[in-house]
Amino acid sequence: MRKIYIDFDGVILDTIKSTYDLMDELGVDKYNVKEARIFYRTLDWRKTLENTPQIHHSVDTLKKLMEIEEIELCVLTHIVSYDEGVAKIDYLKKRIPSLPVILVPKEFSKAEVVNPKDAILVDDYTLNLKEWKRKGGIGIKFSTIKKENEFPVITNLDEIFDLTDK
Repeated sequence: MRKIYIDFDGVILDTIKSTYDLMDELGVDKYNVKEARIFYRTLDWRKTLENTPQIHHSVDTLKKLMEIEEIELCVLTHIVSYDEGVAKIDYLKKRIPSLPVILVPKEFSKAEVVNPKDAILVDDYTLNLKEWKRKGGIGIKFSTIKKENEFPVITNLDEIFDLTDK
């Protein structure tokens, strides 16, 4: 059985763009770590997730992946607040009730919270993938635009089907 972890922000929903746009609107300096953290901790996450577009029908693709017996699928997502975690779980449970979700406090590496050995991580953030690989995992870079990377790049979660055939 192949274990696959899927990142949430920037892979399932385009929350990075939507929250950055909101920061710009509100005059929050997204490059100021302290300001950004306050913004994310006070954000209405339920409203944000409901108003943020999926990336390439990601929820439907995750539903299809859940049906493949050879795959153990799980969402592995960083959070900066309890409310963010609850909102992400609620969002996914409403759409894919049986999909497990693991919340990782931003202060920790995803590779410290779960055992990455021989598991795949699909993530848009290369530093997460580097840490994952150092701990024995397999990193897949997600990007909406095909670009060179040290990791294999997919632009749509549908491309995971090609990876599981091998």
